Amino acid sequence: MASLTSAEFTECVAALTEHYGVERLRDKLAAIGAFQSRKGLTSASALAERLYRLSGGLRLPVAATYAFSHVWAEMLSSKLGGEETEKALEGLAERVNACLDEKEQVVVGKEADLDTALGAYREAVAKATGPRVAHYDMLLKSVPAVAERVRATSPSEG
Repeated sequence: MASLTSAEFTECVAALTEHYGVERLRDKLAAIGAFQSRKGLTSASALAERLYRLSGGLRLPVAATYAFSHVWAEMLSSKLGGEETEKALEGLAERVNACLDEKEQVVVGKEADLDTALGAYREAVAKATGPRVAHYDMLLKSVPAVAERVRATSPSEG
């Protein structure tokens, strides 16, 4: 999994906030155990800052990392609309993975295939979630070599 920058993480939390609302998101995260105190968590940026710090930018195996991942997956699942879409996405993810070697690097000569597969994946997710959520979902799921290519396109490109 690629590491998100603080700004990218803040955008992810902003997308969650748009979906759930600040109070509901804060309560969901607290119920899962992401943090002890809800004090001061009245905005998306405050939630993002606390989660980023507690989770080490999603690099630490702690409750905050789990909680973020859980609510992100829940939001995505609700937007994707079912098993058919999820199966189609799995197939597209397999096309992406087919362009990587055992060290998770892009296989020489498969760059165009990778870009095509990434575009198809982005388009499929963006239909249900919008381009911004699709972009950040791809970053969250990407190995570093793929994340570079994902970052080369803006969140608004489809």
